[in-house]
Amino acid sequence: MDFDLVLQGTVVLPDRILDEGYVAVRDGKIAEVGLGVPPAGRERHLLGKALILPGAIDAQVHSLSQKDQEDFLWSTRSAAAGGVTAIVDMPYDEGNLVCSAAAVKRKIDHAGPQARVDFALYGTVDPEEGPARIREMVEAGVAAFKFSTFGTDPKRFPRIPPALLDACFAAIAPTGLTAGVHNEDDEAVRTYMEQVKASGITDWRAHGLSRPPITELLAMHTIFETGAHTGCPAHVVHCSLGRGYDIARAYRRDGFAATVECCIHYLTLDEENDVKRLGGKAKINPPVRPRAEVERLWRKVAEGDVWLVSTDHVSWSENRKTNPDMLANASGVPGLEVMVPLFIKGAVERGIPLTWAARLMAENPAKHFRLDHIKGALTPGKDADIVVLEPRDSVYDAAASGNNVVGWSPYNGIRLPWTVSATYLRGEKIAEGGKVLAKPGTGRFVRPLPRQLIAGAEA
Repeated sequence: MDFDLVLQGTVVLPDRILDEGYVAVRDGKIAEVGLGVPPAGRERHLLGKALILPGAIDAQVHSLSQKDQEDFLWSTRSAAAGGVTAIVDMPYDEGNLVCSAAAVKRKIDHAGPQARVDFALYGTVDPEEGPARIREMVEAGVAAFKFSTFGTDPKRFPRIPPALLDACFAAIAPTGLTAGVHNEDDEAVRTYMEQVKASGITDWRAHGLSRPPITELLAMHTIFETGAHTGCPAHVVHCSLGRGYDIARAYRRDGFAATVECCIHYLTLDEENDVKRLGGKAKINPPVRPRAEVERLWRKVAEGDVWLVSTDHVSWSENRKTNPDMLANASGVPGLEVMVPLFIKGAVERGIPLTWAARLMAENPAKHFRLDHIKGALTPGKDADIVVLEPRDSVYDAAASGNNVVGWSPYNGIRLPWTVSATYLRGEKIAEGGKVLAKPGTGRFVRPLPRQLIAGAEA
């Protein structure tokens, strides 16, 4: 037998869809993609109408935001179940800000024995140290850097003020890596928060009122102008507003590297129904917006203005998401197990080509983090990371699946027309029918291709 694994079904590529296509795998790598009668293989599955996509790369995961809570053991289990074959973990770990080569190494050593899927890492800076350790973190293997224009916590999630942001971008620019930034203007948010508190509003409405659209848009201009000034690729890690994607497009039109990520919650949940119903369990920064904005974001997907789709996954314990005072809750929601089927559902309902799923959740994230020499596509020579979805209705229930450290999810009760039936990492099946097969330690740390190798290949 020439191939180890052959899958036949509807193969979804970034630029086209192969009805009755097949993917063949040899030695953990994609060996062949074709149409028609599939070749023989040691393991061969004729999957009918099932969708076969490249495994997703979740560009934004917080595995360690709450100490002794989720960790990589659980985040990567949720990922495997949901067709996510690599995660990029954020640097804001409770008790360990990832802001030095030593911190990067500690995290790799910590995550490696737990991870069931591959993982890459973000780095950041300690505001008191500034950009001094950026170069050493690049050498330690970080795939990008993350900053915030808003201070969530002075130690774990600090604000990076404009002059320091400029200095950090300038230090990153020569490395070719991207600077990703949380986009909320600190002064504006604090002013609006005080106004909301003074008004006495504490229910579900308080969060959106405390962070109106202008707080996001002001920060986006700061981020992209800093990128334009320093020559550093500037990336906004989540934008809830159609207007934000227009701002990024204008910078790209002027020749700057300016990209925006859309989280799955902004494409799924809305303020007037879901936030009203869920309260603190739908508190996310920036906030979930009204339904009209959700539909505007799907139009941005169809127009090509969205660069990545991610989860911003974080599994806060329930007691940190159920305070009747909306602003007292932690911000963020879990989503790794359900991002891929939620995106497929939304695209199908709106007549948006499924090619966007392969592009926004696999190909573009691989390019973004300079992992595309091994990840992100069903292309011969790349890792055989594959997700299969069956046309089978299911109703999402985070507790029932058993793949989540918490039993709550803002997506509970959503009907999914496509269900993840199998996930493969480097050609090995790591999940089937919602059951995770991968043992801890199956996943590997993946790092960007060094810039000199890229330059050499282009020469």
